[in-house]
Amino acid sequence: MTTRRLRQLPKVATLADKLQALATMSPAQLRDEWQRVHKLPPPRVSADLLACGIAWALQERALGGVSPSHARELKRLIASRADGGGSAVCRGHGSPASASDLRPGTMLMRSWGERSWSVLVTEDGLMFEGRRYASLSKIAREITGAHWSGPRFFGLTSTAGKAKAAANA
Repeated sequence: MTTRRLRQLPKVATLADKLQALATMSPAQLRDEWQRVHKLPPPRVSADLLACGIAWALQERALGGVSPSHARELKRLIASRADGGGSAVCRGHGSPASASDLRPGTMLMRSWGERSWSVLVTEDGLMFEGRRYASLSKIAREITGAHWSGPRFFGLTSTAGKAKAAANA
């Protein structure tokens, strides 16, 4: 479907119809649609990411955006990372989370050796490739073949914070 056709969709077109139309657009059409939806030049990213960004904007307009409390939390997390808190998962006060702080249902992801790895935190441990583990370090060893601190391997500890503490001691 062309950008022109997407613009000309009847006003009664559902969000699902608009999202489905994105899947049939060429990269050039997606760039045009990005410009129309965001009123900005499109970033230099893949067509998939452009489609996701457009879909987000369409859904935000149709369903509402991020709540003010979530927007504040996102800003806080961004600020904590800018201050050297390199952790991808943070506690409520901006300090790095430890493996024991993770809630069931949390998915940890890490790229290693040209592959992405994921670990699911469950009520009674960690699930990795269909097997249950008691520690992230054992999973890190499975992935790398070497001894690693599991929390450090998955980005749950901040080396910058430790270096700062050592310098102040």
